[in-house]
Amino acid sequence: MAHTEWWQRGSIDGIPAILQPVAHTLLQVRESVGEIVEPLTEQEWNVRPAGVASAAFHVRHIAGVIDPLFTYARGHALSTDQFAAIQSEGQELLAADVATVLGALSAQVDVAVAELRTIDVTTLSNFRGVGRAQLPSTVIGCLVHGADHAMRHVGQLSVTARIVRSESQSKP
Repeated sequence: MAHTEWWQRGSIDGIPAILQPVAHTLLQVRESVGEIVEPLTEQEWNVRPAGVASAAFHVRHIAGVIDPLFTYARGHALSTDQFAAIQSEGQELLAADVATVLGALSAQVDVAVAELRTIDVTTLSNFRGVGRAQLPSTVIGCLVHGADHAMRHVGQLSVTARIVRSESQSKP
């Protein structure tokens, strides 16, 4: 990491103290993704070593997990567009589209952090149904899981990117 991690940089203005870890995690996700994928070639973005998900999938899925979980935190169902985005996460990524995909992730983080500023902390324990089955969660559960799930994919992205870069560099 080029910088101190976000959780060590102090409070984010306007974010309630209890939601600071969510904001820090989301901002760290964006920064880490940028650092991890910067050297990838078009081919490396799409390689699935040992059949695992590609770097392209992980980056799309990171944005694709933040958006739905924040939607559930608001107490809303997913839209047709959100379902379509989920369905397209596994598509191959062309070099010409990398900036768009990274821009979408960055914008999603901005939207989520801005939304954290508007959340009434007295609602954090309110019930929120997740998915079609309306599995039980809470506002804070959805927010924390959105950030946590995104960060888990940063870890997977990191390993995938290292493997594909290593394999590319070892080829004559």
